[in-house]
Amino acid sequence: MRWRIFLLCFLLSVLAGCEKFNLLKLIRGTKNETSLPSQVTTVKGTVIAKVNNMPLTLEDLNQEIGAYNSMVSLDRPELKISTREQKIKYLKDEMVRRALMYQEALNRGLDRDEEALSALEKNKRDILVLELVKKETERVEASSTEIEEYYNTYKEQLKEPEKRQIREIVLSTEQEASEVYIQLLQGADFATLAKERSKALSGKDGGDLGFIEKGKKSAQFDAVAFSDTLEAGKLSNIFKGPDGYYILKLEAKKGGKQKTLTEMWDDIKRGLTFLKQQQKIEDLVGKLSRDPRFKIEIMEGEIK
Repeated sequence: MRWRIFLLCFLLSVLAGCEKFNLLKLIRGTKNETSLPSQVTTVKGTVIAKVNNMPLTLEDLNQEIGAYNSMVSLDRPELKISTREQKIKYLKDEMVRRALMYQEALNRGLDRDEEALSALEKNKRDILVLELVKKETERVEASSTEIEEYYNTYKEQLKEPEKRQIREIVLSTEQEASEVYIQLLQGADFATLAKERSKALSGKDGGDLGFIEKGKKSAQFDAVAFSDTLEAGKLSNIFKGPDGYYILKLEAKKGGKQKTLTEMWDDIKRGLTFLKQQQKIEDLVGKLSRDPRFKIEIMEGEIK
């Protein structure tokens, strides 16, 4: 369930980003224009640049930069735009450049091109749908009770995944495994025996698999490697797996921490809010589908 929360939150951020580019303003600006814009009747915001008297505002700049920064990976913070110099560079390299190309497109009459008009109409539909979704869902939010109930129901699944550093020795026969096991019990070095005797690829690394999670190996392997009875520094019993007879050594554990409600609050709230918003839209679509004002026709026979 945890992966759904982060996936849904990611989808929400994409939706939010789409709104910020104010494409509706661009579409409205091109309608019925046949020459380069020379006058602007209404400007909302602080004008920071003009291209052939077409204003670019501080508010639009900040919206675009906000959308860009929200899409930058968390592990690449250096790519985010934060300083005044970076904002000016974005204004010149992106917004002014786009305004120049937009006006040239108008100058060439592309706003009257059939394909362009079709694309604009489709974009207009998509943007209006996004606006409808926004209006329908802007007051929908998960309650404190719902967040607490979700946490209490799924808190085991919300644990950090436990990782264990495991060494392995894999041998072809049970007899070989027994011989090696006895040597280990007598104090032989696990890594040395893994290099000398193990047929697994990990043998060259002394049998070290590094820190792994459940699900990376076979079910038989997981049952032994992640057993509650296997302690750090201890050997497992010999067991049969897909590639032969295994002996494991647990080197260390990490993770497996139970996160508190406070730590998970924002993530759970975002995920539950999205689910409630999604349900609100599903209810609206169902209602509209039954509304006699709307006639739906699907020509399945035309779909090849």
